[in-house]
Amino acid sequence: MSRTVAERRAAFRALHAQGCFVLPNPWDVGSARMLQHLGFAALASTSSGYAWSTGRPDYAVTRDDVLRHLGDLCASVDLPINADFESGFAESPEAVAANVGLAVQTGVAGLSIEDRDADTEAGLYAKPLAVERIRAARAAIDATGSDVLLVARTEGLLTDPEAIGTAIDKLAAFAEAGADCLYAPGVRKKEDIAAMVRAVAPKPVNVLIMGPGMNAAELADLGVRRVSVGGALARVAWGALLPVMQQMKTGSFDGLSGAMPGGELNHVFGAGH
Repeated sequence: MSRTVAERRAAFRALHAQGCFVLPNPWDVGSARMLQHLGFAALASTSSGYAWSTGRPDYAVTRDDVLRHLGDLCASVDLPINADFESGFAESPEAVAANVGLAVQTGVAGLSIEDRDADTEAGLYAKPLAVERIRAARAAIDATGSDVLLVARTEGLLTDPEAIGTAIDKLAAFAEAGADCLYAPGVRKKEDIAAMVRAVAPKPVNVLIMGPGMNAAELADLGVRRVSVGGALARVAWGALLPVMQQMKTGSFDGLSGAMPGGELNHVFGAGH
């Protein structure tokens, strides 16, 4: 049964209230439909996976590209969608707020704003500006009257994995500024994850899985509310496809033996349409 946007948003917020859920990241409509078919409760877009699907590197897509992509994802499935909205496609809090308002109109149930600043050597917005940007995003969501969940991200651990204290300090400030969920891609150690959870409690924490290791049950025991994989599913797909392409260049088609049957795909993508 098709749910309204409001119903999806309410369901998404409820998922963050207790327990721990896996939030996989489709990179296009087809992968979103497949993940819905497999029974996941919610999905999140991936900036890198989407960019690669268009033949561009991560952070090379435009705001309008992403808005169209989010609209397509929301229209293609009956699940809540959390938007990877990068750094809000702006620097000033006012411009971030305006862009967040546009993202809400696509039908997303949640959206994340990063503190990444590609134009500086440090690569991150300083804490005071980063906090103001989150506060502006919160105000923009509230002004729409929607129940969109705001996720605040700090990207510092991706360049300095040891900067746990700085990351936790920023997440705590983002929580005070109105973020509903906190996220620091790159955290790996159990003790660091547990410290993040304690620092922002009772607000939920998202953990990005960057490779094999901990499972969802272990993360739940640490108090993590949701687990995402970023561009990893897209990378797995590309990793499986490239050797087959390389074999075809040499004249071998043996790699096609692992293909999913077309009839099965037609069944999945035809269900309910």
